[in-house]
Amino acid sequence: MRAADGTGPMSCGRTIRRRPGSSPHYSFGTTMVRRIETASAGQTEAVGADFAAGLAPGDVVLVRGELGAGKTTFVRGACQALGVHTAVTSPTFTIGQRYRGRVPVSHLDLYRIGSLEAEDPSLLADYLDGRSVAFVEWPPGEEDALGALARVSWRVALDHAGGDRRVIEISAAEAVA
Repeated sequence: MRAADGTGPMSCGRTIRRRPGSSPHYSFGTTMVRRIETASAGQTEAVGADFAAGLAPGDVVLVRGELGAGKTTFVRGACQALGVHTAVTSPTFTIGQRYRGRVPVSHLDLYRIGSLEAEDPSLLADYLDGRSVAFVEWPPGEEDALGALARVSWRVALDHAGGDRRVIEISAAEAVA
């Protein structure tokens, strides 16, 4: 598994810096977007686990990609790194699931919801409570409909690259504003 930005193996250059009173930051070196190519579901899970090691309660991670791009696979790896020991499955038909780990983890699938504007604001309150790390699966191109998710910390985009290969781009929310 290699970083597609030429920095070598996927985890090279990754450092976690923690400032008092703030969330950890995933360092990208000189770039604001980290691009990683994987060749299997296991590697996609490993990228999710590596990324999640620096997350803290209150972090909201927007995970976007087409159906079957590996969103839930990425989240599964992240959940394992956050200490979740139960099966992590797509919450497609239940909107969201909560998991117990070292920190509570919320996993939402808002893929079928076109806009949050028409939804009851309390729909997401239990999942985005500030005490959890939250992963929100969302379809590509629909980020403008995320007004209720103003607290997005990270954006992860997964794209098919043929067969089991995926391209994963991770960026801090302010990097794509």
